[in-house]
Amino acid sequence: MENKPIKRDKNIQPLSRDHHHTLLLCWKIRKGFSKEVAPSRIKVYSNWFFENHVLPHFKLEEEYLFPVLGQEHEMVKKALAEHRRLERLFKDNKDISRSLSLIEEELELHIRYEERELFNEIQKQASPEQLKIILEVHKDELFQDNTEDEFWK
Repeated sequence: MENKPIKRDKNIQPLSRDHHHTLLLCWKIRKGFSKEVAPSRIKVYSNWFFENHVLPHFKLEEEYLFPVLGQEHEMVKKALAEHRRLERLFKDNKDISRSLSLIEEELELHIRYEERELFNEIQKQASPEQLKIILEVHKDELFQDNTEDEFWK
């Protein structure tokens, strides 16, 4: 089965670029573990990323994207449940190694789900006006990374 590139509507492309940076977070966590970096160092970065990128992204999806299909749509329910689960994992300070490992796995799966399934459905169902609003509320800004501790290098 061949993975064809997804033709993303230009109004949703900034959100897909957010997903790219979040996939890099997953890669950085994996890299940190493979280099035997202290989980506490990885946690500091993942906390920063969560507050500055993941939470605002979730908020935007929940307020502007998901309403296109409605809160009762099965695909939206799945995405919302995953958002709640991921928030709990990011906020867990008890078993940091386990939480980071689960974030790395589940966040990547979540992004793949949104990109390959949910966003495609939203794109099909959204009116031109809804798509325009999505772009207006999410300007494609230059990604600002936290380079204080580049443990992944």
